[in-house]
This record gives sequence, C-alpha cells and structure tokens, in this order.
Amino acid sequence: MKIPLIKYEGMENQKYFIFKVLLFILLVILLDFGIGSILRYYYFRQHSGFLYRTTYAMDKTTADILILGASTANHQYDPEIFEKGLNMSCYNAGRDGSNIFYHYAILKAALKRYSPKIIILEMRGELAKTTDSYDRLSMLLPYYESHPEIRQIIKPKSPFEKIKMLSKIYPYNSMLFSIAVGNFKHNALRFNDNKGYLPLNRIWDEPLEMISKPLYSQLDTNKIKTYESIIKECISANVKLYIVSSPNFYKTKYVENSDVKAKEIAEKYNIKFLDYSQDSVFLANSNYFVDIHHLNSSGATVLSNRVVGEIERDYITAGKQH
Repeated sequence: MKIPLIKYEGMENQKYFIFKVLLFILLVILLDFGIGSILRYYYFRQHSGFLYRTTYAMDKTTADILILGASTANHQYDPEIFEKGLNMSCYNAGRDGSNIFYHYAILKAALKRYSPKIIILEMRGELAKTTDSYDRLSMLLPYYESHPEIRQIIKPKSPFEKIKMLSKIYPYNSMLFSIAVGNFKHNALRFNDNKGYLPLNRIWDEPLEMISKPLYSQLDTNKIKTYESIIKECISANVKLYIVSSPNFYKTKYVENSDVKAKEIAEKYNIKFLDYSQDSVFLANSNYFVDIHHLNSSGATVLSNRVVGEIERDYITAGKQH
C-alpha cells in the first residue's frame, strides 16, 4: 500500500515543478511584453536626436530631396543650400555608423509613402566587407514590426533574427541610454540639427598625408546587391539619383575597390557618379576638414554648392533637350 502513495506523491511533485516552470515562462513573457512596450513608447515619442531622425526619415519626411549616407552624409550636406539652389525641400537622412543596408531601408520606407524628386546617395567604402556591417543592422530593429518592407534587409543580421524579434525588448536592448536621452527636452538644444544636418566646426591642422595601400580590400556581395537594388528602385520610381563620393584629406596611389565597383555599377545604369574623393580644391585646404575623412561646416558648404551646381546643370540640359 505504500508504493502507490510514493508514486502519487512523485507525480504531484512533478506536476508542481511543471506548474512553476510554466508560471516562470508566463512571467518572463509578461515582463518582456510590458518592458518592451514601455521602451517602444518612449522610443517613438522622441523629438530630437539620431534615433528620432531615423523615425522622421522613415515615417514623416516628404522632402523633394532626400540625402542618404553615413557620417559623411550627415555632416557634409546642408539642406538649406540645396533648398535655396534648387527651390525644392530637402532632408538629410544620413546617420553616423550606418551603412548601405540602412540607406536602403530608409529609401524603401520613404518610397512606400511618397516619391522624392532627387536622392543623393553618399558612397565611400560602402561596398567593402567589414566585421561589424551586419551587427549595425540593429539600428533598424525598432522598425521591424511596423515596416514589413525592410524585414528582408534585416534578415542577414543572424539566422535567428526572426525568432529574436518575438521578444519585445530585443529591438531596443542596445538603445536604453539613447532612448532616455532622446526624451529629455534639453537634448534638442545639444545639437544644431538643421533638417537632419549636423555641421562640424573644428579645423584640421595636420599636413596632407599620402596613403599607399587600400583601407579596404574585399567586397561584400550582399552590399553590392543592395547598392544595385537602390539604383533599380530609384529608376523604377522615376527618382533622379546622384551618387557622390565626398572629399578626403589625403592623397592615394590607388582607388578603393569599393569605389571602383560603385562607379562601375553606376555607369552600367547610367547614373551620375560625382567623385570628389581626390578633388584638388579640398586637398589644397585643410581648413575644410575636421579630420582626414570628414568636412567641417565650411567644407560642407563648398561640397553642397558643388553638388547643387551639378544638379542645376542637369536640369538646364534636360530643359534644353525638351
């Protein structure tokens, strides 16, 4: 008679253990949902900062001219110069640390809502294979749920990305500090954010360097495909695309493989590629730079006017042909 009793008690303990496990899982799910919902709310209620500018570019801007790129776009293209020179509205959607995957996501989200007249895509080393390219896709995770058009862009981040996205916290877990800062009114006063443009005001005082070997050697086939997709979607949407390689403050004995490939593909689709990477006007003046890779506000003014001039010439030529 004791043996059945022991068996019954064992079954009761097993059921209690399973109950506790299920209760723990339910608690984790509820906490994940609750905390994730709070993070999402505060993420999308920001009114300043780089996270807000991504949201604005994806969900709100209807600018005639949209500037895409990384830090070399964000700090080097002044929307006011484009607006005055071309009589069109302009927004600078560049973001520090981003890459071609991010630029494509911004483009797809924008084209889903409206058709810009002009896209300016800043390209410098964008097709190179780098170790952190796919990790940086995390900056797009907050938009995974609301923007199905960008999910295929995020997919290469990892084989388990779709499963990870079941978590409501996961899209924001590397942005907690930025979300907190972005919700302070004081944050809007920290930067002179002019339609996405963030000018830099330091002056580089080092002599011109000579770099003898490439910074990047290998190309990323996924990036090349993404670059071609940007070109094809602009053509399909009847959006005028200009691809620009902005100035460096160093001389080279070579051309980066990435830039060679980018120019080659642009020519294939008859897209204008403006290469200022070794432009003598900039190489002759260190006062235009904050470091060897980035222009300051003075240099940005010169570059912006140069690009506007190229676009103006195209419009004049097109007008004469008609």
